[in-house]
Amino acid sequence: MPELKIQEHAIPVGPLKIAALEGCREFASAVDQYLVDFRHNSPLHTDTAFPLPGYCQDSYLLNCSCPRFGTGEGKGVISDSVRGCDLFILVDVCNYSLTYSVCGHLNHMSPDNHFQDLKRIISAANGKAKRITVVMPFLYEGRQHKRSKRESLDCSLALQELTDMGVSNIVTFDAHDPRVQNAIPLHGFDSFMPTYQFLKALVETVPDFHIDSDHLMAISPDEGAMERAVYFANILGIEMGMFYKRRDYSTVINGKNPIVAHEFLGASVEGKDVLVIDDMISSGESMLDVAKQLKDRKARRVFVCTTFGLFTDGLDKFDEYYEKGYIYKVVTTNLNYRTPELLKRPYYAEADMTKYLASIIDHLNHDVSISSVQSPTEKIQNLLETLKES
Repeated sequence: MPELKIQEHAIPVGPLKIAALEGCREFASAVDQYLVDFRHNSPLHTDTAFPLPGYCQDSYLLNCSCPRFGTGEGKGVISDSVRGCDLFILVDVCNYSLTYSVCGHLNHMSPDNHFQDLKRIISAANGKAKRITVVMPFLYEGRQHKRSKRESLDCSLALQELTDMGVSNIVTFDAHDPRVQNAIPLHGFDSFMPTYQFLKALVETVPDFHIDSDHLMAISPDEGAMERAVYFANILGIEMGMFYKRRDYSTVINGKNPIVAHEFLGASVEGKDVLVIDDMISSGESMLDVAKQLKDRKARRVFVCTTFGLFTDGLDKFDEYYEKGYIYKVVTTNLNYRTPELLKRPYYAEADMTKYLASIIDHLNHDVSISSVQSPTEKIQNLLETLKES
């Protein structure tokens, strides 16, 4: 339940509506159900002296679609009214399971296709909706956020394109580099972290999971994830360590410089459980190498926590490393598409983000401070107190 006291005296910006693109409708349906529950328990609903029309609904989801012609071209269609609404558009740009036909040939949806469909729905709603917020958990082109040579700045261009189309706010999770928001300094950009959800998933799935400096360490797999590991170490009162990647900058393979070795900096991990924290598993090569090195240094168990589990090279290597004992648990959120095969793996655990996102949307719709939901510190401290009492 979100902080209803904050919303108690705040009138919504407009009637809440959610347009979920096809790639994330199951996730959006769970978010929608939480919002329905929130609103039924809200003082703004129970106060019969001042009823708000449309505030309490059985569902806030819109009927929208992006049908395609035989050539592969598409269009955005919203079948419900959005006039005067506070519209939230949800998109999962990583859902490659969806397909479409191009002149009889079957194509899988790429991030570019999903982003184009997002713009189509924005175009269909523009001029009617009172405010448009894009909820894009995996930030489109987020890894192409800076220029190191003569190359494109795709993420910055994408953000500018969305705001030029009339988008007021962009909500994402664990942005690869939040500084990309500098591309749109006059518009809203919020990046939320799943820190509490990671810990909750581990506590629920690992019976003997001990959170103290004698049993646990936080590990950053590279210099880019340092801030995440430092936060875990500070809030949990544990030690931390980090790896840094030595790369061969004279070679480019699959668009990146190959990693020569991982070097470790930090205290001994011998006999301790370790939390390896990062924003995503792409191919998983780097993460698996870190896990093996930690086990070689006599770590007890390796827990991998990443916001986005993409597994672009499949699960075979993860299966192998689990069988060898290099990894004990892999925790990712449900913010992006995950294969049915992954969900069945014994080492996989899900950090459910639906209630958290519903709370974020509820706060934004009321146009109140989101600091209470943005910082998980209080929730983590309450979780630690609960563990001490049990």
